[in-house]
Amino acid sequence: MNRLQRFLRRTWQDFYLVLIMIFLYAPIATMMVLSFNSSKSRTQWGGFTLRWYTDMFASRNIMAALHNTLLIAFLSALIATVIGVAACIAINTMKPMHKAIVMGITNIPMLNADIVTGISLMLAFIAFGISLGFRTILIAHITFNIPYVILSVMPKLKQTNRSTYEAAMDLGAGPVYAFFKVVFPDILPGVLSGFLLAFTMSLDDFIITHFTKGAGINTLSTLIYSEVRRGIRPSMYALSTVIFLIVLTLLIFTNFVPRRKTEKRFNFLSRRNFL
Repeated sequence: MNRLQRFLRRTWQDFYLVLIMIFLYAPIATMMVLSFNSSKSRTQWGGFTLRWYTDMFASRNIMAALHNTLLIAFLSALIATVIGVAACIAINTMKPMHKAIVMGITNIPMLNADIVTGISLMLAFIAFGISLGFRTILIAHITFNIPYVILSVMPKLKQTNRSTYEAAMDLGAGPVYAFFKVVFPDILPGVLSGFLLAFTMSLDDFIITHFTKGAGINTLSTLIYSEVRRGIRPSMYALSTVIFLIVLTLLIFTNFVPRRKTEKRFNFLSRRNFL
């Protein structure tokens, strides 16, 4: 009876997991299939084609929006990662009460509605006389990316041994050298996760970008929104497929490369201890 219960429980868990995966990835799979459909219809298959990928690369509007999106996402993620790591180091040296207050303040932008953040940033830029455009989008994306980086790096920083850093300082290493040689390798997985999360959030954002972009500049999200009223072209399916594959590749690289390095280091240390 116990075996039967375990079998039924395991079967139900597997079925539930498969059902969740279908709900998550069936729309993406449908979009990827439609990107190779020669017909513009979403219900009829007209044959395999790469026409929409060719149209995507030939379209100046799409390429300009893709360039703006990738550039803003990369720069905002990189700058937010640098600021977030520096903020984590400062927060980690605070007293417990001050640390709790700062971490609570850090959580507010993540819980706040995007439309409130977008309108607030737009009003702030107008109040300071900053014309809306590429610069304001970049500043806005850096602003809402920093909390994601802090929450990704902070757990890794708490796991590090402060005594190792202090020992490096006692042996004559400078603060910067000791940080990059002792602390940074330990928090690198959190830094990479924070960078990738910030990059993905910036790539996906629409509401904040819509309020801070101004005229004459578009990102992929705002371009797709402007085309919804006229009907989305199949070239957008091709573009979304390319973006999904790029993000998936980055995700696999970020998760497996640090793990392989850790395994190699562990195997080397095990062999050295054995000898």
